[in-house]
Amino acid sequence: MSVNIAIIRFPGSNCEFDIEEAIGKLGANAHIVWHQEHDLSGFDGVIIPGGFAHGDYLRCGAIARFSPVMDAVTRLARSGGPVLGICNGFQVLTEAGLLPGALMRNAGLRFVCETVEVEVTSNHSPLTSQVALGTRLRLPVNHGEGNFTCDEATLAEIESGGQVVLRYVDNPNGSLNDIAGISNREGNVVGLMPHPERAFDLVVGSDDGVPLLASFVRFVEEHVASHVAVGRA
Repeated sequence: MSVNIAIIRFPGSNCEFDIEEAIGKLGANAHIVWHQEHDLSGFDGVIIPGGFAHGDYLRCGAIARFSPVMDAVTRLARSGGPVLGICNGFQVLTEAGLLPGALMRNAGLRFVCETVEVEVTSNHSPLTSQVALGTRLRLPVNHGEGNFTCDEATLAEIESGGQVVLRYVDNPNGSLNDIAGISNREGNVVGLMPHPERAFDLVVGSDDGVPLLASFVRFVEEHVASHVAVGRA
């Protein structure tokens, strides 16, 4: 089954072509969609890529949250559609209220650009549903505001609900509980700070991002198939 996945492009996005190529190689139809689009009804899933949406003025993702396309992303997410945010995309999803918590300046106010090791700690997301618990992956990070934070009640909720899907083995930015990626309570929206699309080919040093993005594509396919089955019933 070939599914259609929208990759949202904001002024300042810079990872849209990387994720477009990766998703295409996994057999999905990837389409870059400008942030002023109002309708995503032709798409089965959405990815918000990394970069500096709207220059990250005010704070990361704060302006992007008001782009016209985000209303359509929210509708898709609220209906159970799969949504993935990578790095700046993760920040946008928290600003839009589609994921809990927030991303703040890294500990020590230091920009981090390195390869880190993460561990899969939950299957409760499109990104990890097909990856074994305990799997360790080496992925690049490239951010100045990747320090995940939330209040104690929210932290207790996401921990008990299995919403922490990835943890840093060696925390590079000060994130609470070594959190590298989380999902929403329903398990269809997920965000992470590392870049799986930059670890997609051994030619560039690693293909550890493949299992995560393959899981996302498979999740989208299964979501579409389940709705087709319901429609035929």
